[in-house]
Amino acid sequence: MTLRFRARHAALRPASIAAPVLFVGVLLLSGCAAAVPLQPAADATNASCADVVVHLPTSVADKPELETNAQGTGAWGEPGNSAVLLHCGVAVPGPTTLPCVSINGIDWIEDDSDAPLYRFTTYGREPAVEVVVDSKAVAGSTVLADLTNAVSVLPASGACTGADDVVLPSDGATP
Repeated sequence: MTLRFRARHAALRPASIAAPVLFVGVLLLSGCAAAVPLQPAADATNASCADVVVHLPTSVADKPELETNAQGTGAWGEPGNSAVLLHCGVAVPGPTTLPCVSINGIDWIEDDSDAPLYRFTTYGREPAVEVVVDSKAVAGSTVLADLTNAVSVLPASGACTGADDVVLPSDGATP
C-alpha cells in the first residue's frame, strides 16, 4: 500500500503543486488585511483628487497607511482601528462661523461637534479635502502638518478670514 501511495503521488508534477503554493503565497504576502471600508465623496473622481492621493504619505502622525476601498480616500492607523480618515472631493465649504486653523499655508475649518473625533475640511481649495482625526490616538495639528505636501497640490483660491480681518470705514459710519 505504501508503494502504491508513493507511486500515485510520484506522478504529481511540480506544475500541479505550484498553483496552490502560489495562491497561499499571495495570501501571505497580502497579509489578508481587509481594506478600510469608506464611501467616496461626491467629487472623488475629480482628477485633482487623484493627484492628492498619489502624494499621500505612507505614515501620518507615526501611524502606518492602511488600504482603503474607495476612490479619493486615505486612512492611517492600525488594522481595524483607523486613527485618521481622508476624503478628497467633499463639498467645498462656504463662509462659516467654525474656527479656522492655518497649518503650513493650508487653511482648515475645524469641526469638533463629534469630539473626540475632529473633522477638518480645507478652505479655499477645490476640490475640498476632509480629514477625520481620532484625537484620542493622534494630534490633529500633527496629522494636518503631515498631509501638507499632498493637499498643497490643490491650488489655493481663497483663505479664511476672521473679525480681525474686517476693515471698517474710518469715518465712524456703520455699513
